[in-house]
Amino acid sequence: MNRSFRNMVTRSSFQRLPHLTVFFLGLCFAEFYGPAPVGAEPSVDPQFRLARVRYSGGGDWYGNESSWINLLKALGLRTSLTTARREAVVSLNSNEIFYYPLITLSGHGRVWFSSGEAEKLRQYLMGGGFLFADDDFGMDESFRQGMKLVFPDKDFVEIPKDHEIFKTFYKLDGIPKIHEHHGGPPQALGLFHEGRLVVFYSFNTDIGDSLEEPGIHQDSPEIRETGLQMAINVVLYALTH
Repeated sequence: MNRSFRNMVTRSSFQRLPHLTVFFLGLCFAEFYGPAPVGAEPSVDPQFRLARVRYSGGGDWYGNESSWINLLKALGLRTSLTTARREAVVSLNSNEIFYYPLITLSGHGRVWFSSGEAEKLRQYLMGGGFLFADDDFGMDESFRQGMKLVFPDKDFVEIPKDHEIFKTFYKLDGIPKIHEHHGGPPQALGLFHEGRLVVFYSFNTDIGDSLEEPGIHQDSPEIRETGLQMAINVVLYALTH
């Protein structure tokens, strides 16, 4: 994505820009990222659409069925992004990820990457892509092991509360706590490549649960709102950095 465009887009400009669409974002992303690998089919969808990763290992990559649908809807209502009605689903065995500036990964249970999938994910992240990983409880150990295949020389670090991701659109005092899973406070963890945050990992909170339909988890409107604000910040940060 063109870096001057990244620097231009702030909360106020997202609200003022006339119907920013993924057609324009895609052009910027392609300029930043470079040509897609041979065999990748270009997207002609003129709307912003994030992509859910279908991974191996037995974890329920398909869980939180309404989370990303509701996030896309909120982005369309609260920002000037024109959004698709639901997320795409991509496999790391294909080249489809290279046409989405942001991919998500969540679930309960084991996450597993083959060496080829790890290499493709590494190319995607080093080239300008962004991964939003959300621990639904149960995937933490295997996910960390999988990311070691992707970046053997990198370790997750806690993202400080004064990081820009917590003020990209909404001003937040760090990552909100949605549900109790592991005990202790929630953590916003990150992997950085050449100073750029390329993986945002929400641990011990479950942001995705706050995005689901209200009756599923019976969370208060206030809890749901803080989770939604965090997710919106992550998306807009990913699109502008």
